[in-house]
Amino acid sequence: MDVLDELIAISPIDGRYAGKCAELKEIFSEYGLVKRRVLVECAWLEALCDARDIKECKSLSAKERALLRSIASEFSVDDAARVKEIERTTNHDVKAVEYFLKEKVAGTALESRSEFIHFACTSEDINNMSHALMLRDGKAVLRGLMDETEGKLAEMAKAWAKVPMLAHTHGQPASPTTVGKELAVVAARLKRQAGEIDRLVMPAKMNGAVGNFNAHLSAYPDTDWEKLADKVITRLGLRQNRLTTQIESHDGIAELFDAISRWNSVLLDFDRDVWMYVSMGYFKQKTVKGEIGSSTMPHKVNPIDFENSEGNLGLANAVFGFMARKLPVSRMQRDLTDSTTLRNMGVGFGYTLIAIRSTLKGLGKLELNEARLAEDLDRNWEVLAEPIQTVMRKVGMDRPYERLKELTRGRRVTAEIMQDFVKALPLPKADKARLMKLTPATYTGLAETLAKTAWE
Repeated sequence: MDVLDELIAISPIDGRYAGKCAELKEIFSEYGLVKRRVLVECAWLEALCDARDIKECKSLSAKERALLRSIASEFSVDDAARVKEIERTTNHDVKAVEYFLKEKVAGTALESRSEFIHFACTSEDINNMSHALMLRDGKAVLRGLMDETEGKLAEMAKAWAKVPMLAHTHGQPASPTTVGKELAVVAARLKRQAGEIDRLVMPAKMNGAVGNFNAHLSAYPDTDWEKLADKVITRLGLRQNRLTTQIESHDGIAELFDAISRWNSVLLDFDRDVWMYVSMGYFKQKTVKGEIGSSTMPHKVNPIDFENSEGNLGLANAVFGFMARKLPVSRMQRDLTDSTTLRNMGVGFGYTLIAIRSTLKGLGKLELNEARLAEDLDRNWEVLAEPIQTVMRKVGMDRPYERLKELTRGRRVTAEIMQDFVKALPLPKADKARLMKLTPATYTGLAETLAKTAWE
């Protein structure tokens, strides 16, 4: 894409952000769809040739098989342009693929099987398979970047496992944690949701006009058509949906989009938290030479990468959410509302990819501000009210919670005030010594261990 193409693109996916999701073009473009239609048609013809009881469709020699497979594997943009040229006459995109393939086999050893191209199929047999293959391939692209993000967060979690940090619940100072443990939480959440994405194998169908193999059986009543269809579907890495109308019901697509949306929501949650930590000074951002944070305030280094990610994740989830709700709904055996909707699958993937890359870029700029973390901990000794009242409960002292509430609620408490309070308590020697040594920076429980062992 040249600069002019980027400047006049309607969508930022194909314009401003084209370079951040370039690998999706081969998958979700019109070329990507037509290419996969050709692959499905060729796979179906090959299966028919291999079926011994379909005698009119002669078995393939090794040379013929290689030729048939090469039509799909070597399918080019020029080939796709020819398909679209044929479509201008047929006004039917899938029939154009059938005619294109008949052109390709004309004059070759495959010509005698030309009427078995698209044999007994409805367009949706080809389309649902093609869409499933697009999603399979698009998922692989996303999963690579998802794993990279999780890996980066896991690496940071281990590196900062013992760095103490004041936690904030309801936006208020709370029991301390460590930076590493909080990053480990995010990495673990992302890993779990990625596992849910991996679990999904896209369903597909090749069972004719209303899902009953009607036309198939009219020609070859003794053929095990379900078995033959399953062979083609599983060979392409999909799973057979046996019970469908004319269309594959799209429930699997909805499940995939919901699963990706959940992963996206975890990342969006993280983007917002990092934004807050940057604003609080817990993280600093490395400056990039020549980069401007504000057009009027020269000092600013804004968390733009996390903001960019948050916005694009919102767009991705809006698209995925609509499609997940709309696609499983179809009038009786078929309507075409899914057709135009499915053409936008790449939009959700594109915004997701842009967002992930923005977060990764932002992570690469983060520097921990340990001095600011330590300062915030030292200003909030009141968080030790929790361990003190807990030990008081253990030994059966009177009104421990209420006494610490009176001492600390709504006020700043210094180290001296807290330690004087502990000194005056009639506690066992070991308990008192342990509380006297405690500081906000050391009151982190198992945070360090959790951050380091979460990956074992």
